[in-house]
Amino acid sequence: MKQAMQSQPSPDAALQPVNEILSRARAEVAKVVIGQQRVVDFCLIAVFTGNHILVEGVPGVAKTLLVRTLAKVLGTDFSRIQFTPDLMPSDITGTNVFNLQEGAFHLVKGPVFTSFLLADEINRAPAKTQSALLQAMQERLVTIDGKTHRLPASFTVFATQNPVEYEGTYPLPEAQKDRFLLRVEMDYPTAEEELKLATASLGRETPEHILESGAVEPVLTEPQIERMREALEAITMKDELVAYVVEIVRRSRELDSIQVGAGPRATRALLLSSRALAAIEGRDYVTPDDIRAMAHPVLSHRIVLRPEYEIEGVTVNEAIHKLLEAVAVPR
Repeated sequence: MKQAMQSQPSPDAALQPVNEILSRARAEVAKVVIGQQRVVDFCLIAVFTGNHILVEGVPGVAKTLLVRTLAKVLGTDFSRIQFTPDLMPSDITGTNVFNLQEGAFHLVKGPVFTSFLLADEINRAPAKTQSALLQAMQERLVTIDGKTHRLPASFTVFATQNPVEYEGTYPLPEAQKDRFLLRVEMDYPTAEEELKLATASLGRETPEHILESGAVEPVLTEPQIERMREALEAITMKDELVAYVVEIVRRSRELDSIQVGAGPRATRALLLSSRALAAIEGRDYVTPDDIRAMAHPVLSHRIVLRPEYEIEGVTVNEAIHKLLEAVAVPR
């Protein structure tokens, strides 16, 4: 056993700062957000791969607080949009307003001009408004009255949905869901975590107070996020693991229970997120377990079950589990 442990590759020296920053980021977030470590890690994966994340959870599980805390810890700006049925595209992107004194139009930027954008209850607004985020998410550009404006390189969308209440909502189009790297479910806290939260609520040390008091320290500046992304390229991923990812995605188009399988963007998402997970775990190499761990959040919003299987009670997670069982794991 000792020989097997000694034979494991040690993290590359170039990745040591990355591991330290990720560990510090997790520790700083934990000062405010009680529990939810899995969700925190997935959010960090989305940020450091330059992508976006869809978070589902019932009201009150600290979705907004999590994103605000991440923005503080990673040294970025933060904006929040509450999506409602009457929200217009210009409420997101901004608009040109005529100044009578100067006799000229001036751009009033919308909340999309930020680094971390919380799109709260994104399925509450109609498709026309939802689509205002498409160009921003894909190209980090916003076009207003024919003029294109660039967003920060660290621009990241954290979109939330209520997984229980669907009355009066507008399901996200497939094209928009595919632009999210991951979909993750934010569960209720454990009994121990909820007791800790309840105790904190009786005093001044509430999570919100801790965040506002300055007790949470930034571990990065915004320009450093891009350098972190470049450092993740040093994570080793063997050719057989790349082939394993490709086979998983392609097999999703052949499984009997799946009507619409994952597209090529899912392959890239699974590769990038698996590499980032390895870094979070303190390794400079990817394992099959990293890939299997990321398969559910990468694929769950990209595949559509056949109606007859849904009627029988088959879930998307069960279909993905069966998919992973059907693909041989590299040795």
